[in-house]
Amino acid sequence: MSVVVLALLGVNAGPAVGGAQLGYHEWQVRTHDYKATHGSWSTFELPEQYRVNGIHAALLNTGKVLIVAGSGNDRENFEAGSFRSIVWDPADNTFDEIPTPEDMFCSGHAFLSDGRLVVAGGTQRYEILGDDVTHAAGAVTVKNEDPDSAPATFPKGTTFISPEGVVYLATHEFVLPPAHKMEFEGGATVHASEVVVWAEAVDEGAAAVDTTPGQYTVGGLSGTQQQNIYGLVQKMTLDKQDYQGSQSTYVFDPVTERYNRVADMKYKRWYPTVVPLSDGTLLASSGLDGTGQVLTGQTEVFDPTTMTWAERTDLERYFPTYPWLYPTAEGELFYSGSNTGYGPADAGRQPGLWDLSDNSFTPVPGLRDPDLLETSGSIMLPPVQNQTAMIVGGGGVGESPRSSDRTATVDLTSEAPTYVDGPRLPEGTRYPNLVNLPDDTTLITGGSSDYRGKSASDNHTSLLYDAATGVMREAASQRIGRNYHSEALLLPDGRVVTVGSDPLFSDESNSIEGVFEQRIEIYSPPYLFDGTQPAVTGGAEEVVRGEQATYTLAGASDIATAKLMRPSAVTHATDVEQRTVALDVDQTGDQLTVTIPQDADIAPSGWYMLFVTNGSGVPSQARWVHVA
Repeated sequence: MSVVVLALLGVNAGPAVGGAQLGYHEWQVRTHDYKATHGSWSTFELPEQYRVNGIHAALLNTGKVLIVAGSGNDRENFEAGSFRSIVWDPADNTFDEIPTPEDMFCSGHAFLSDGRLVVAGGTQRYEILGDDVTHAAGAVTVKNEDPDSAPATFPKGTTFISPEGVVYLATHEFVLPPAHKMEFEGGATVHASEVVVWAEAVDEGAAAVDTTPGQYTVGGLSGTQQQNIYGLVQKMTLDKQDYQGSQSTYVFDPVTERYNRVADMKYKRWYPTVVPLSDGTLLASSGLDGTGQVLTGQTEVFDPTTMTWAERTDLERYFPTYPWLYPTAEGELFYSGSNTGYGPADAGRQPGLWDLSDNSFTPVPGLRDPDLLETSGSIMLPPVQNQTAMIVGGGGVGESPRSSDRTATVDLTSEAPTYVDGPRLPEGTRYPNLVNLPDDTTLITGGSSDYRGKSASDNHTSLLYDAATGVMREAASQRIGRNYHSEALLLPDGRVVTVGSDPLFSDESNSIEGVFEQRIEIYSPPYLFDGTQPAVTGGAEEVVRGEQATYTLAGASDIATAKLMRPSAVTHATDVEQRTVALDVDQTGDQLTVTIPQDADIAPSGWYMLFVTNGSGVPSQARWVHVA
């Protein structure tokens, strides 16, 4: 069932609403001259039945936006098995709720070349803090030394018994493969298989605490299983227990608007980054595992042909959670230094270029405030052919109140890439959202100067950065604060939508618990107030790298640029999908011929929005184009 949104708030009232009523600034921001210079924001409430905590947002090639909450950072929802996703059509403001089979809260996601969205990982278990930990628990490494056994599935509740007879229960089902046998002339070697499982004591209290490493018996086994399968435990404690990752993988189909289960990841991941590579595969990196620990560098790749994951033991590389990894024109991955949340302060924080051909890593120096990279924002500035990346803001590790007003750019084509300082932000900013626009400016919006907006520290100033000139200027201010768990993405009509925000507190004195922001706010950039938009009225939907395609125009006598813009899939202000591909153009009358770049590292296969802009920088609405 669909529903049309009726309640629009803060819409652009005309200048007839005078300053005496609203104050001079409120009157000014409604004037056409102000909007043509700074743009304008509008806000609307979702119908009550579609209000979700927007943790993830992705623009589908249907023009609709998938907003994923999962459990929405709400333990009650998680324990009730209440997981939610909605699809919003911004063209007519209608919504549909999508059946959500598992908790995709804090998963990773990336588009396949056919437009489907892979959603990998999520939440296996919520964290348990301090005095709330009542049962001793810890990781059990379950070993199997039998190479001739079949893979064995063990249910939730499988028992592990310590040498002292204390009983612990597996909190989730697990699958234990057979041992690996390597035969050679005259003999063979056997390497035990293993899987790491979280288990907690049956009985409450300190009596179940065990800090002595030991071998545990697995209950319910007999025969050869009893001889070959056992658990190894380092410790069972009443310490804080972190979030735990899931290994489930789903593919969301924009046509059917349904999730379809595919093969699990090799590792459980919470807060992972999933990045599309130029060959059409997806690479998954980092995240918290099934015991709440940051993965130590395990990398895996998703093959869209087989719909399966394969571990890449040759590509072990440690990063904090949600690392910003972006494919470069040389086939490397650039780690900007941006990350979100988990990991020690002294590991994996150095920006650099990760060469996937040999797993080497070349540091990129030059950053001011190098200890304030967590919760920063990053983006590849337009056009992608220039290979210039930007980092914005950031804060200290964990719940630090520190934040940076830094911006910096790096030319990845230089012989020795080094960050160079850019203009400063008006204030220190964590969680900024960065969105490339069709006029080749970049919107910087949202964020807060303190951890999760503490002490009413949301930043409402938005900025427009011009990569060609290096100039940053003020845009219209957001009315709604956006900090942790917020997203922003470009719509096909040239506007930018912002969703989410999860403040820790709702007041300056940090005495009232925060409320998740469920309203949507949309930014209309200045170009939407600068005359008639050109229009692309006809032409090819399917285009091929290295070849030309011709489009019919209306009201476009002076086309200056054409570009392909990849749709976003964003969470925690992290979006590794964004790229703006400049196209060579040749206009004759109402016919525009564009040339698609040959290089798959510049224009990987997939769906893009084709925008054309006139001599004044006013863009068309997008036409969806598939690069084959």
